[in-house]
Amino acid sequence: MILPVVSVNLPVDEQMRVCKRRLMPEGASGRLPRISIVTGTHGDELEGQYVCYELARRIEAQPRLLTGIVDIYPALNPLGVDSITRGVPGFDLDMNRIFPGSEDGAMAEYAAAHITQDILGSDVCIDVHASNIFLREIPQVRVSETTAKTLVPLARELNCDFIWVHASATVLESTLAHTLNMRGVPTLVVEMGVGMRITREYGDQLLAGIFRLMHRLGIWAGEAPQVRTPIVSTDGKVAFLNAPTLGMFVPRVMHWEDVHAGEVIGDILNPLTGEGTEIASPCDGVLFTLREYPLVYEGSLLARVLAREEVRA
Repeated sequence: MILPVVSVNLPVDEQMRVCKRRLMPEGASGRLPRISIVTGTHGDELEGQYVCYELARRIEAQPRLLTGIVDIYPALNPLGVDSITRGVPGFDLDMNRIFPGSEDGAMAEYAAAHITQDILGSDVCIDVHASNIFLREIPQVRVSETTAKTLVPLARELNCDFIWVHASATVLESTLAHTLNMRGVPTLVVEMGVGMRITREYGDQLLAGIFRLMHRLGIWAGEAPQVRTPIVSTDGKVAFLNAPTLGMFVPRVMHWEDVHAGEVIGDILNPLTGEGTEIASPCDGVLFTLREYPLVYEGSLLARVLAREEVRA
């Protein structure tokens, strides 16, 4: 069934509506375990749209195996998704910087307050993001140090390649994930793919993990898929490569590839002067973020490398 979460009147006789799809066993009664899948917080991140569609399709193909509640929120920022805008159009506002919102706030804050309230009570929430149009990310789960003890065991079930445990100082308190974690809903942030694209391979990989986690939570009675063993790392073991100059970045290596200290991973080319600048890895490790959009300026992020000593289960 499709249920309303929040609606706000807009000019010209229109409405901003956030809805969810609820899947549950027919005739169920009493408290059931519940998982919430949310995405579309940023309008240019579309990887989660495929996950939402395919999750519902697979459950509906075998409804007798569903033993709990699955709530699917495909577009927390529907105006952004409709207009291919990262933030809330007309407000120049990042939807993921206003949680928990406010009943007395403007449109976006009001919507955020209702979204937060609606998700509360879930046993687990999975917040699916893509990267922006500039970077491609391998499927990864990001958690903070303060929640790692609770979240890392859950994250291991999601069939992602990498679990990145962030320092507490880098956590933004105004995000949906932080708000829900602080209010008792274990929330996992998944980053994968690239903005304005859908990578079916990544979506299918995450879906296997979602069904695995649903099986663990008692929501899915089907067979638990086998999942890969992720690498678990911390901020201190991740090297950032930033552009030293402007130009066009042309990589020499592939995403999620082993690299060595001093190895050239790409070049920044200047089409006007004909000059080129080689970009080398500062350490041995695995390339888990790679520039997707070629045009770069001084300081632009080109890649992230997970240091070799951190490549472990």
